[in-house]
Amino acid sequence: MNIRSLVTCLAAAAIYFTSLPSPFLYAWQEGPEAPSSETVAKPRKQQQPPPSGDEQPSQPQAEQPKQDDNQQKIPSEFKKHPKPDQEAGVPTFRADATTVTVPVAVLDKKGRFIPNIPETYFRVREDGVPQQIASFAKGEAPMTVCLLIEFSGLFQAYWSYGWGETLTAAYGFVNTLKPDDNIAVVAFDLRPTILSDFTTNRAKTQEALSRLRIPGFHESNLFDALTDMADRMSNIEGRKAILVIASGRDTFSKITYDTARKKLQSAGVPVYSISILQVARELADAYGMMGPIQELDFLQADNAMRTFARETGGQAFFPRFEGELPGVFQQLSNSLRNQYTLAYHPTNVARDGKYRKIKVDLVNPATGEPLKVMENGKPIKYQIIAKAGYSAPRAVE
Repeated sequence: MNIRSLVTCLAAAAIYFTSLPSPFLYAWQEGPEAPSSETVAKPRKQQQPPPSGDEQPSQPQAEQPKQDDNQQKIPSEFKKHPKPDQEAGVPTFRADATTVTVPVAVLDKKGRFIPNIPETYFRVREDGVPQQIASFAKGEAPMTVCLLIEFSGLFQAYWSYGWGETLTAAYGFVNTLKPDDNIAVVAFDLRPTILSDFTTNRAKTQEALSRLRIPGFHESNLFDALTDMADRMSNIEGRKAILVIASGRDTFSKITYDTARKKLQSAGVPVYSISILQVARELADAYGMMGPIQELDFLQADNAMRTFARETGGQAFFPRFEGELPGVFQQLSNSLRNQYTLAYHPTNVARDGKYRKIKVDLVNPATGEPLKVMENGKPIKYQIIAKAGYSAPRAVE
């Protein structure tokens, strides 16, 4: 009798697991915690060969990922050319000139990019001192975006509301990309996990997103993950940005909020963010399910998302409904693709490592007053999106 009961239980368990949906089984086998083979912007360090001398037994080497010859190279591989040896007595020179590049987007109240603004209408000030614009460019170019997704057991439990909202925003943004756009997918909980490196292959991107099913940890270390990705992307040239899809809560990061701000300001990578759980928070508050401490935590999270975006020249979005996402993606596209690029040589040449504030305005060159943008004969409101400042370089002896 006991053997028959045991066999019946085993058969029922087998039927249950075979009837589970395929995404669950796939996530159970793969999961977002699978080790990645490439970093987002910095190549993996190659192992050093063993020292010459006695022959040592060979160590097993990890199989390196094969690169597709037809795949366009991404700007995440950097090679430093060796410097020629200097002969004794030959004088050396050091360039003290510093060029500050400021990407600028001018949007109307509906988030649409305002084109065809001449260079003479832009005014750049550094710590309140006007600067002479050395170069000016405008146009549309492909994007290089790191999609940084919060995926922890805190708010993204399997089949939860936050899980669905996170995946809806991630898949929706990927579907708006153009063929020449490079995108990397990174999920974070206790630590960031690179699911796919920068690529124009949408099949690899979809494969990376399909691994977001079962979160591995309950922590959400936003500050660590965001600053890590910004540091990795700091040497990438061209139009680049980080898009964060998260609640904004940070639970266990090694660095503080102030340290994260300073690192993001120094990296110079614009941060755009899409906040989740806006409706869930309002419903929980309406039904008395959210205490004052939890409400304060979410308000601080929203403030952090706004601050990171404002100080790096990005934007923060707080959609409450899924129907707002297409408008958010349109504004992201306008801001990232259509930009004015200003460059200047700062009058303050001190190499002290201090933070310097940047202010970009549109002015009438004849009067110096704020510029009025007209549409259909009426002035319209507009906003200027640019980074708030940068950290001056330090002198290297």
